[in-house]
Amino acid sequence: MKRLLRGARVVDPANGVDGRFEVLIDRDRVARVAPEVPAAERSGADVLDLKPDWVVCPGFIDMHVHLREPGEEHKETIATGAGAAVAGGFTAVACMPNTDPVNDNASVTKFIVERAAGAAARVYPIGAVTKRSAGEQLAEIADLRAAGCVALSDDGRPVANALILRRALEYARMFDMPVIDHCEDPALKGEGVAHEGFVAAVLGLRGIPAAAEDVMVYRDIVLAELTGGRVHIAHLSTRGALRAVRDARARGVRVTCEVTPHHFTLTDEQLNGPLSYDTNLKMNPPLREAADRDALVAGLADGTVDAIATDHAPHHYDDKHVEFDRAPFGIVGLETAVSLALDRLVRPGLISMARLVELLSLNPARILRVPGGSLEAGAPADLTVLAPDVTTVVDPARFRSRSRNTPFGGWTLQGTVAATIVAGRLAFVNEEVAGLAAGR
Repeated sequence: MKRLLRGARVVDPANGVDGRFEVLIDRDRVARVAPEVPAAERSGADVLDLKPDWVVCPGFIDMHVHLREPGEEHKETIATGAGAAVAGGFTAVACMPNTDPVNDNASVTKFIVERAAGAAARVYPIGAVTKRSAGEQLAEIADLRAAGCVALSDDGRPVANALILRRALEYARMFDMPVIDHCEDPALKGEGVAHEGFVAAVLGLRGIPAAAEDVMVYRDIVLAELTGGRVHIAHLSTRGALRAVRDARARGVRVTCEVTPHHFTLTDEQLNGPLSYDTNLKMNPPLREAADRDALVAGLADGTVDAIATDHAPHHYDDKHVEFDRAPFGIVGLETAVSLALDRLVRPGLISMARLVELLSLNPARILRVPGGSLEAGAPADLTVLAPDVTTVVDPARFRSRSRNTPFGGWTLQGTVAATIVAGRLAFVNEEVAGLAAGR
């Protein structure tokens, strides 16, 4: 089957493409990107006529999600998470290992791979650094890699033992895998539930200092420099950590980092507003100060930040509907991330559309060493179609995710996803966005 997308702007930074082009898909691969695909090649193709203000780009990849399967399927499953992914414009996701049981061995990895075989989006498992993610003994990294893991992480539990992390970096380097670390000093975090600062003090909440993240980021950078391994800083949230990554990158350390939409959009001040004590504002790392948020936006613009990742963390209503101290950390993000990025970063001119594609597609593919991030001939036919000028209202009741824990409900945002194509197949079409016409 052939499919031709025409009429829209095509943005593909990997190949220097940004303009009015046609994209020809042949079965599950990109066949050609050209101002006008030759008639002989397009013969018999289904034609999708897109709006001139829409944008076609390589499929977005979320390198940090929690799909909860196996073990907590009442919160999310691989199928529902993948459905939420394509609805949010993501053609692929990488799922963290904090399942039950933990993805610390090949049997769990194979289960995830098998369950994902028929999912709407591609699913790449991330294996645990240590057995049970307990931080005491390395998992069988070679077995995890052979079973399909693309990275290693004890996400949610920082690798507190420096020697263990050193060995993990050395071992992972043999397979060119990144170690993704949740950077947080457990002793400094203590029982904290919000950013340590004025707002937490006013609300009587135990604080998590920015230093808890900063010191672990510096430590990880030192160990990456020592071993030559690749370390990726998950959900970076402080200006100090960002500065450490920028300085390390300048001297050649193999360190990358991601930032979440909630951290480049919100601050801890929201906790002291109309949503005071709202547990949908409780995430880890916590919402930081405005100066941290502004530094992250600057890092997204200047290239210090490599990727935008959602840290999609679904929780059941009953788990979140408790006192702030007792509620679990985390929010869902797959179905709001792209609109937040378009509205808060691209629309005001803080970053370009090409830079957005780098953050959501090219760089995640590069870090994880997975297919995608490009529309070159022969690349997987995974594409995201954006409608940057269409206004959308966030309605959690309509999420495809099994969970609804978001602080963005009711927000009006400019920019949304028009369609998502996975392996040449229309995996999602936004019925609220007019103008997607198919014909011959």
